[in-house]
Amino acid sequence: MSSARFATIAGTGRYVPERMMTNADVEALLGESVDAWLREKVGIHERHVMADTETTSDLAVNAARQALDRAGVKPEELDLIIVASDTPDYLSPGTASPVQAKLGARRAATFDVNCACASWVTALDVGTKAIVADSDYNNVLVVGAYGMTRYVDWKDKYTCTLFADGAGAVVLRASSEPGVLAARLSAHGEFHDALGIYTGGTARPATPEEVTARGKPRVQFVRKFPATFNSEHWPPLVEGALRKAGLGLDDVNLFLFTQLNLRTIEGMMGILKQPIEKAHWIMHKWGYTGSACIPMALDDAAEQGKLKRGDHVVLCASGGGIAMGAAVVRWTL
Repeated sequence: MSSARFATIAGTGRYVPERMMTNADVEALLGESVDAWLREKVGIHERHVMADTETTSDLAVNAARQALDRAGVKPEELDLIIVASDTPDYLSPGTASPVQAKLGARRAATFDVNCACASWVTALDVGTKAIVADSDYNNVLVVGAYGMTRYVDWKDKYTCTLFADGAGAVVLRASSEPGVLAARLSAHGEFHDALGIYTGGTARPATPEEVTARGKPRVQFVRKFPATFNSEHWPPLVEGALRKAGLGLDDVNLFLFTQLNLRTIEGMMGILKQPIEKAHWIMHKWGYTGSACIPMALDDAAEQGKLKRGDHVVLCASGGGIAMGAAVVRWTL
């Protein structure tokens, strides 16, 4: 009788583009003051922006190389590459294809996951289930990459103040030891038209007429989300994932939420009746990096020594759509 298969995180990595923009730099572009508001209400002090010569796959490859090196896995040993992003290199083919080529991971199958900022947690769940279900998958790269500044209108203070670029990655390895314990996914598709990039697909092809009427493809808030959306939906999502893992809130050592707003994270920890010291955040130094923010925060927390072997980590994300996901990980490094 064969032993049980699990997926564990064997290595983490991240990539932060070199160019940094402070709130003062954004103010200069906008022509109005936003620094005090961003610091007080959101928690963002600065953000990083990809170079003109960089693509989303370049960000992904840089994070992936660090994760592979730390895991002791060579690119040619990868069986599967999943890229989590809603800012792909192209509409088609998927960004996982150029990532495979740039890494030299010739054996790896490839595909993308796009459920906006919930993409990476979703991809982690998919990669885990591939390992558990199929012995062909022993080393799986799951990388979140975000190049949203390419779609930012630098005169729109509701977007240019928030979005940034970056990438985060993990290598999942098949193991007899439990690692990724459980996940729960959900969606509220009635908000599909609230936040996104709405030019360039089949609903609004980027025809000359469309671009003339609406401008180049850009990220935009079209209508407001309910102010209490995350505070209503994150707790049952987290608690549901923990139940599947056979754990409770007090068993969690670290919480990583979507890194958009520090005040939301503080409020969520209060709702969950957990000390803020059990949360980790990165938006103050790297801005909002969407589908990359949770693996970047995970790598940052590990680098700062906030995780030890046997710790339980909750990863919870929301993205446009609205798509949502929560995962529970037992730290095995």
